[in-house]
Amino acid sequence: MGKLLSAADYAERVLSGHRGGLARAITLIESSHPEHQAVAVELIQALLPHTGNARRIGISGVPGVGKSTFIETLGQRLTDSNQTLAVLAVDPSSTRSGGSILGDKTRMPALANNTNAYIRPSPSAGTLGGVTRKTRETMLLCEAAGFDTILVETVGVGQSEVSIADMVDFYLVLMLPGAGDELQGIKKGILEIADMIVVNKADPGNEAAARSAASTYERALHILTPLHPDWIPPVMTVSALHNIGTDQLLETMGEFFNTMTHNGELTSRRQQQQVNWMWSLVEEHAITRYRHDPRIQADVKAIEHEVTNGLLSAVLGFQAILKTADRH
Repeated sequence: MGKLLSAADYAERVLSGHRGGLARAITLIESSHPEHQAVAVELIQALLPHTGNARRIGISGVPGVGKSTFIETLGQRLTDSNQTLAVLAVDPSSTRSGGSILGDKTRMPALANNTNAYIRPSPSAGTLGGVTRKTRETMLLCEAAGFDTILVETVGVGQSEVSIADMVDFYLVLMLPGAGDELQGIKKGILEIADMIVVNKADPGNEAAARSAASTYERALHILTPLHPDWIPPVMTVSALHNIGTDQLLETMGEFFNTMTHNGELTSRRQQQQVNWMWSLVEEHAITRYRHDPRIQADVKAIEHEVTNGLLSAVLGFQAILKTADRH
């Protein structure tokens, strides 16, 4: 990542909108090096007053739903209206090598060459929730750099991949038409937290299947309690490939932000997200300490051995680890 700069130097480059400076700052906050982490904390605090002005949008979807095409089409519509866009695309990391595909700029060639857009691929590194450990910080950096809209594309959709909804203002779930089981294994919990369901690939000749799938999701949403009292999640059909329905989608999304801004829920939602972020950091620190702190590793290994061999229950092992950590 080159020579380590001061937090003030990184902040100056980010606030100036310098793309290279923003990239280096994101690399800094993604680093696990203790010295880098210390500067990253200072940087986030320095940039905090310059954040909060972007629309934060999370997008998830089942495999093959066409997230990249959808984001590129949506992004083109946004930038055509003179808005600036940052796309944070989370790549699945290899569980064996730790490497990731990081091919987002080839998956979104038009946006990659768009001066009003910025694409930042990041490896998930095994993190659950479909996002990276530093997605929140990266969003703040992009906001400080002056982007109007931030799109976060997650790895996929599954039981554990809903934490993105706790980081963004608007959570959109992409679905496929005519895939056999209309609910496609999507958990009830994801439907409960979605702000919009979009059936993609409603291409010419496939509209009927898309409308049928949309009707299924509308019925499913009808029996659930809305997340927001003033907003019933709409179900829409689009063809990202043929740019059909995207203007209506953006208009509906704008209605959501107007509603949530006027009733104060957008502000309260972001305030609660800050508290949730703090506690997620506490949990991450605790787990890291228990697993990697050399001062307690010898005791932890011995406790693991006793649990493995049935000499201690998992509950007693947990209590023993807590006592070990307290001693240090």
